[in-house]
Amino acid sequence: MLNSLKKWNTLRNQLLFIFLLVMIIVLLIVSLLTLRQVSSLLKSNAEKQIQQVAIEANGRMESLYEQVNMAAKLVMTDEEVEQALTDIYDGKEITFLERQELMGRVNRIMGNTDGIFGFQLFSAQEQRIIPLDDDPLINRIDKKWIAEANLAKGRMVWIGDDPNDKNNFLAIRRVSLMERQFRNGGYLLISINRDHFTFANETYDNDQYSILLDSDQNPIIQNYPGDITSIIESNETTVQLNQRDYMVTKQVSKLTGWTVLILTPVSELTEGISAIRTGIILTGIAGAFIFTIFSYFLSTIITRPILRLTKTMQRAGEGSLTLNPSVSSVNEINELNSTYNQLVKETNHLIQMVYQKEILRSHSELKALQAQINPHFLFNTLDALHWSLEEKDEEELAELVVAMSDLFRYTITKETDDDWVYLKDEIKHIGDYMEIMEMRFGDRLQWHVSVPEEYEQIRIPKLIIQPLVENAILHGAGKKAGSCMISVTVEPVRQDSRDRIRITVRDDGSGMDQERLEWIRNSMKTGGTSSASGKGMAISNVYKRLKLYYKGLTHSDLLIESELNKGTKISFELPVDGGE
Repeated sequence: MLNSLKKWNTLRNQLLFIFLLVMIIVLLIVSLLTLRQVSSLLKSNAEKQIQQVAIEANGRMESLYEQVNMAAKLVMTDEEVEQALTDIYDGKEITFLERQELMGRVNRIMGNTDGIFGFQLFSAQEQRIIPLDDDPLINRIDKKWIAEANLAKGRMVWIGDDPNDKNNFLAIRRVSLMERQFRNGGYLLISINRDHFTFANETYDNDQYSILLDSDQNPIIQNYPGDITSIIESNETTVQLNQRDYMVTKQVSKLTGWTVLILTPVSELTEGISAIRTGIILTGIAGAFIFTIFSYFLSTIITRPILRLTKTMQRAGEGSLTLNPSVSSVNEINELNSTYNQLVKETNHLIQMVYQKEILRSHSELKALQAQINPHFLFNTLDALHWSLEEKDEEELAELVVAMSDLFRYTITKETDDDWVYLKDEIKHIGDYMEIMEMRFGDRLQWHVSVPEEYEQIRIPKLIIQPLVENAILHGAGKKAGSCMISVTVEPVRQDSRDRIRITVRDDGSGMDQERLEWIRNSMKTGGTSSASGKGMAISNVYKRLKLYYKGLTHSDLLIESELNKGTKISFELPVDGGE
C-alpha cells in the first residue's frame, strides 16, 4: 500500500492534483450557488402556484357556500313560507293543499339554484311541513344540530354527511318570524349534492391530494384514500404519505371557517431542479475533462526535465553515477542539472578512493585475524606433541609428526583462493587435528563428524570450524575427568530449504555456569578474549572473521549454549552460496 502511494507521489501528479483540486473547488462553489439560487426560485414559484390554487379552491368553496346560503335565505323569506310558519306558530292547521302549494313554491326556488338536492321545512315543534309526510326532524339529525341552529339565530349551520344518503351533505337554518318579533318559527333542512363541492385536481393529476375540512376539522370532501388524521393533527409543512414526501398548503376561510388542504409531492415541485442539477453536473464533467487535459500537459512540461534528472539520480542510487545530459529549460532547472553533474564527478572520485581503502582495510584485518589464529593453533598442537613425547614410542611419534605436518601445511599454505576452502577440506583438517589430540587424551577423547554429501562442495572460510573444535577439546575434554564426546554436525536450517546450513560444534564436557556464559557473550560483542587470562580467542576470532566474510552478521547469529557439568554447544548459520 505504501509503495503504491509512493509511486503516485510525484511532482507532476502533485501539480495535477492541485490544479484539479482548485478547479473542483471553483466548480463546486459556482455549481452549489447556482443550484441553490435556481432551486430556491423554482421552489418558491411552485409554492406560490400551489398557494394560489388553494386560494382559488377556497374562494370557490366560499362561493358555493354563499350560493347555498342565499338559496336558503330566499326560501326562509318567502311570503308563503313565512305565512305558513306564522299560522302554525299561532296554532292554526294548514291543509294538505296548502302544503302542496308551499312545496311547489319551494321547488321553484330550488330549481334556480345549482347543487341543492332538496329543502325540508319543519315547524318549531320539529314536525315536517314539506315534503308531504310526518317524519319529525329528530329522525333526520341529532339534537345537537337543532341546538346549534337555535344558537346561530338564523345563520346556516353545516352538519356534514347525510346519514340517510352519503351522496348529500346537510345544513340547517332556523326560520325567524318577522311578524312575531323574530321568534322561532321552524327549521329549514338543506340537502346539498356532494358533487357540488368537489374541486378537481388538474395540476398534478392523481399525485396531488385535496382535502376540505369544516370548522371542527372534520373532512367534508377529500380525494386521499387513506386516513388523514395524522395530516390534520400535524403542524409540519411536509408530511410523508406512502413513502413519499408531500408539501402541505393550507387556506382557511374567514367566511365559513373551513380549511382547504392541498398535498403536493415534493418531487413534483423539484422536478425542474433535477434537470438543472443534471445540466450542471454534465457541464462540470465536461469542464473537468477539458481542464484535466490541459493541466496534464502543463504539469508534464514543467516536470519533464526534473523527471529526467530524477531518473539519473535513481540510477546513481543503484550504483551508476552518470552525468545527466544538458536540458533546455528554465534557469533554476539548468542550475540544478549543472550542480548535480559537478556533484557526480566529485562523488565518483571519492567513492573510488574510499572503496580502495575499504578493500585494503578488510584484507588487512582478515590477515591479522588469520595470523592471530595460526600461532594459537600451532602452540596448542605443539603442546599436544609435548605430552605425547613422554608416552609414545618412536613409530607412533613418527605418525604424529606426519599428521602434524599435514596440519601445518593446511594452516599456513597460500594456495587456496583468498582463504576459502571446500567444506570437506575443513572437515578433513578437523579429522587430522582430532587424531593428534587422541594421542594426548587417549581413550578419554571421542569424536564424531556428520556432513551430508551434498554440502561437501560448499565453500567456507578456512579455519572457521577448527578453532571451535580446538576450544571444545581444551575446555571440554581437558577439564573433565572421564571420557568426552566432541561432535561436529552440518545440517540444513530447514528441511524444505537448501539455501542455508547450520554448523554445530558440541561437547559433553564440564560446561560453564550462566555468569561465565554471559561474560563470554559480552566479550564476543566487545572484541575481547573468552578467557580471564586473556589467552582465549577462538570464539571471538571466529565471530570477527564471520562478520568480515558475511556482511550483516550479528552476535545473535553465533549461538553459545552451555550448562554446568553437561557440556557446551556452539552453532552458526552460513549461506550455501558463500559470503559477500
